[in-house]
Amino acid sequence: MGIVTGDIAVNQVGYHLFDQRMDQVMLPYCLKHNIGFMAADEIVRRHSFSTYRRKFEGQIAEGKLAAEKVIVVKPNTFMNESGRSVGAAVSFYKLMPEDVIVFHDEIDLIAGKIRVKRGGDHAGHNGLRSIHCHIGEDYARVRFGVGHPGHKDRVASHVLKDFAKSDQDWLGKVLDGAAENIELLIRGDDNEFMNRVALNVKPPTKNEGQDQTPLVTQRDGKRDAD
Repeated sequence: MGIVTGDIAVNQVGYHLFDQRMDQVMLPYCLKHNIGFMAADEIVRRHSFSTYRRKFEGQIAEGKLAAEKVIVVKPNTFMNESGRSVGAAVSFYKLMPEDVIVFHDEIDLIAGKIRVKRGGDHAGHNGLRSIHCHIGEDYARVRFGVGHPGHKDRVASHVLKDFAKSDQDWLGKVLDGAAENIELLIRGDDNEFMNRVALNVKPPTKNEGQDQTPLVTQRDGKRDAD
């Protein structure tokens, strides 16, 4: 059993809409800080999880991924208090931090890129800081790149802006790729998960051969190429 959760910037519910036709995401104009919730919602939709219900100071949906029961948790607290919701769910289901995957925005990655990290520092992210306080650091996090505004004084306004119309193509592809390949992440195959999402965002051209350098290297379990 595991928990998938995301961070949200403000205490809001129902900001998203999905188009069921042709299994495509209809992207809302929503805050960059909320990309973690968008990814969680696409997993719920794609894999036919239960309808959300209120619990643990948030909303939860239940389903199965890779033959395991999975709970998606969307905290309704402010982002810097989201650890309360996640901690309550972990305690109720008697889970370990290693059973938790957190989706969140990352300004230090260019838009459309993702990285998976298991354990380690919160790197100043207020949502992760709160989760650290409640369950420790040994959980997985999927970092969705939203780009950096260029100066630290503009970071807050950058992540609290809606995604632009020009973002919709890569955003839809990265959310679709994450939801389609989430079972790889549940099984612990982080590199293959990142590879599949990267290919969904930017598929290889017809001139790229089979002996291309892989998108993900095994060094430190991180993706090195652009």
